[in-house]
Amino acid sequence: MTSARTSPVSPAETDDPAGRRRTGPAEGPVAPRRLPVPDWLWAALLTLAVACVGIGRAQPWRDELASWNAATRSTGELVGMLGHVDAVSGLYYLLLHGWVSVFGDSTAMLRLPSALAMAGAAAFAVLTARRLFDRRTAVFAGLLFAFLPAVSRYGQEARSYAFVVLAVSAATWLLLRALERPLPRRWAPYALAVAAAGLFHVVSLLFLLPHGLIVLLRWWRERTGRTLVGFAVTVAVALVPVVPLVLLGQRQAGRQIGWIKTPHLRGIADLWNNLFGSPTIGLAVAAVALLPLAWSRGRRPAVELLLAGAAPILAAWVVSQGSTSYFIDRYVLFTLPAWAVLAAAGLAALRPRAVGALALAAVVLLGLPDQRQLRTEWARVGLDGGAAARVISQGYRPGDGFVPVRGGDRVFMIDFQVEYFLPENVRLRDVFAERSAVASDDLFPRECAQPVRCLGSTQRVWVVTWSGTKNPYHKLPKEQADALAAHYRVAESRTVRGLEVSLLERVK
Repeated sequence: MTSARTSPVSPAETDDPAGRRRTGPAEGPVAPRRLPVPDWLWAALLTLAVACVGIGRAQPWRDELASWNAATRSTGELVGMLGHVDAVSGLYYLLLHGWVSVFGDSTAMLRLPSALAMAGAAAFAVLTARRLFDRRTAVFAGLLFAFLPAVSRYGQEARSYAFVVLAVSAATWLLLRALERPLPRRWAPYALAVAAAGLFHVVSLLFLLPHGLIVLLRWWRERTGRTLVGFAVTVAVALVPVVPLVLLGQRQAGRQIGWIKTPHLRGIADLWNNLFGSPTIGLAVAAVALLPLAWSRGRRPAVELLLAGAAPILAAWVVSQGSTSYFIDRYVLFTLPAWAVLAAAGLAALRPRAVGALALAAVVLLGLPDQRQLRTEWARVGLDGGAAARVISQGYRPGDGFVPVRGGDRVFMIDFQVEYFLPENVRLRDVFAERSAVASDDLFPRECAQPVRCLGSTQRVWVVTWSGTKNPYHKLPKEQADALAAHYRVAESRTVRGLEVSLLERVK
């Protein structure tokens, strides 16, 4: 009898060049095998493609213009500013500073890093779904995440929130990976993700609450002490670079987020609608996200995802009952991947399977009106800074002055709305700026205490105020309005969307 180890090879069996046995016809060319595209890769590419559609169409709003203003300063000027304002956005500003120095500061280029970050978040959401559930859920998660209106909204915004979503999404997957084999080489990348999330936005550290609860649940089931120790040590190390930022951010919080109101219970429902960029999508996600809890095979991972999505929102509500409120949808945007995966698991559990696919398609279609709306020119801002800049450019003369509405309305950044669109050869003198924003290490200049003295010999001044009134000095501080009225006459005035642009000439 011939043993299995020494049995002759049949004519249909040959060895390939790598030494592996191949079964099949001995003659004829063998077609090369195509490597399948990983699910995380196509999900990332799809999310990037969706986020890039119309990425430069909507005019940038004031927060994006703050990013532009900070990123276009020199590194030293930017670091100096962060010591006084917006320290919590410092890492993002530094990243954007390097980006615009290479790719320019067009609206599309300012926003493209956020689109890339959302694409990365989609990849980790799919990896998380695959680790917790199955491939069908992973595919559904990739499709659902890519077409959430909020993903496009913040994938097209020059702010740090997409990077926070990326960091937290990566941290969640890395935690699950580390919990399977709690070794130092698996905890180390988790520490980097935690640190990155905190440095991009300190409020995102709320995700450590559900992560801690997930670790406790796993420990309770497995009773592996090194899991608890590994998690605690990793988080402690990760927070070392974040602590100084937290302390600095607390000193700046009153100025930056003092406008956020203390939330009531009803605020949770309002936040939920805004979180997804569409009340309809928010309702649909809430409905299907509950399904995996009734699915015995997926109940444990569903509970973990529910913690990852809900706990930070509830924690933000509780913390915001104190002196400072952090309860706003974009601050908890990092929960989106968890909700997308949980909803995908619910859709994937529907039977027959075609019902789940049809339900996913319905959710995507429900979001299309909101997708179209957020790509309109006026989706984020109700005034046309570009048109105001064109009016000034057409009538500009060297030496012209500039007076935008500031005072109590400086947070609306009318000056940035206009300055962003001005061509480089149009250089206006900021008449009432006693000390520039750069020299003041601030986003805003220090304005003159005695406006009359700051007028100097300026012959012509462009004044940009809110529209809707015949008063060319509407909303200007009284001292500034009186100084202009006493020394200038209105030569012309043009109304553009939301703004009044007036050219003043000195009275001789």
